[in-house]
Amino acid sequence: MRPLPLTPFPYAVQSIKRGAPQTMLRPISAVLTVTLIATALTACGNDPDVKLQPARKGQITIGFSQIGESSRWRAANSRSIQDAARIQNVKLIFSVAGLSQQKQIADIEAFISQKVDVIAFSPVVEAGWDEVLQHAKNAEIPVILTDRMIATSDPSLYTSSLGSDFISEGISAAVWMKNEFRTTPGPVNVVELSGTPGSAPAVQRKKGFQEGLGDANKFKIISSSTANFSRADGKKVMAGLLKTHDDIDVVFAQNDDMGLGAMAAIEAAGKKPGKDIKIASIDAIHDGLVALENGKINFVAECNPLIGPQLMDLIQDVFLGIEVPKRVDTRETVFFPENVKQYLNDREY
Repeated sequence: MRPLPLTPFPYAVQSIKRGAPQTMLRPISAVLTVTLIATALTACGNDPDVKLQPARKGQITIGFSQIGESSRWRAANSRSIQDAARIQNVKLIFSVAGLSQQKQIADIEAFISQKVDVIAFSPVVEAGWDEVLQHAKNAEIPVILTDRMIATSDPSLYTSSLGSDFISEGISAAVWMKNEFRTTPGPVNVVELSGTPGSAPAVQRKKGFQEGLGDANKFKIISSSTANFSRADGKKVMAGLLKTHDDIDVVFAQNDDMGLGAMAAIEAAGKKPGKDIKIASIDAIHDGLVALENGKINFVAECNPLIGPQLMDLIQDVFLGIEVPKRVDTRETVFFPENVKQYLNDREY
């Protein structure tokens, strides 16, 4: 079991302001010359773990498969990658899977046929990638996972992964909940709104939340219902739950859109979200933070979509044959009503 945060809630949060770049973009030259390789060799010395490819001319070509663009978070994620590629003079072949694993596999196969230099994608679901990633490995095309992880018995099928720690996000919501209800004798009745079944954030946020909550005697998850990371589904599912349960104390929504949908359903039922029924959610989109400031949502954990600069850094190193970490986490924080106002104007999504 991973440790819970040692500092009790509420705690002081240090955050990188969204208006500033998260990481400095390192220039990827349009022409990788022998001079660049020689410089890298000098810097690395005789380190046997660092392997550099010969200099190659022309732009780096990336094939990127996006899971879909049905939310502001996902649209911001796409823009961040596209903007960073343009700044770095990288040729980006961008496709959208529309939440279809079959379409995403076809996209990856197309990238392999086009002989791109690097493949990156955000997996629709966790399982079912071994065959297509073996094709990429056979073609000697490195693969970087973004945002979400995959379930595989062969980690060599991908070079690195970049994204959020979904388990920690779930834990942080649980820690807030335990602090929020610390003086309540219990039981505390909890409703969980889950995302796309089988997706990494849905699976791992649930795991982290249950792990962090711990006390099954005090906290009762009376319903765990799928709402597909959708605001409309969140409202519909929550409206149904309010008809069958009159004793809901708190909602854990695995993303802000579902939390906002639940908020609307609670209001439609004549109750006050944030007071009569409290809400914790994940993502930190602008609408979610506005609801937090207005007291209708009580806690938000950030899941940062602006990974473009970090992804371009990873791709540069992978292209040069420099060994990279197997896992790179994005930089994130948590928000309370007390600290959210200063971030609203700079929120890009």
